[in-house]
Amino acid sequence: MLKVYGIKNCDTVRKALKWLKENDISHEFQDFRADPVSADQVQSWEGAVGRDKLVNKRGTTYRKLDEAEKTVLEGEAPYQMLADNPTLMKRPVFVGSSATMVGFTEKEKEALLGS
Repeated sequence: MLKVYGIKNCDTVRKALKWLKENDISHEFQDFRADPVSADQVQSWEGAVGRDKLVNKRGTTYRKLDEAEKTVLEGEAPYQMLADNPTLMKRPVFVGSSATMVGFTEKEKEALLGS
């Protein structure tokens, strides 16, 4: 079953969940503010999609970071920081049996329909 991670009041996540329902794609949603993910889980997502795709550098949370915090994000082990601050990650995160995807563009829609 497709697992969708995000924040329930995020516009993109809401659009994705609505789209999944409209397309009868079975899924389970986890709000990672209410039910946090582990640093190990974040690390596996980064391994699947890459840090550039996972970290949301356009968001308010990232822009409020000081240089030391940005250095941690660019370092070897930003996973606990990302798990503790889920708004630093792009949303939604889709985890299926064969792939992990981040974001909700036409590319992700096509992949979800094909899975």
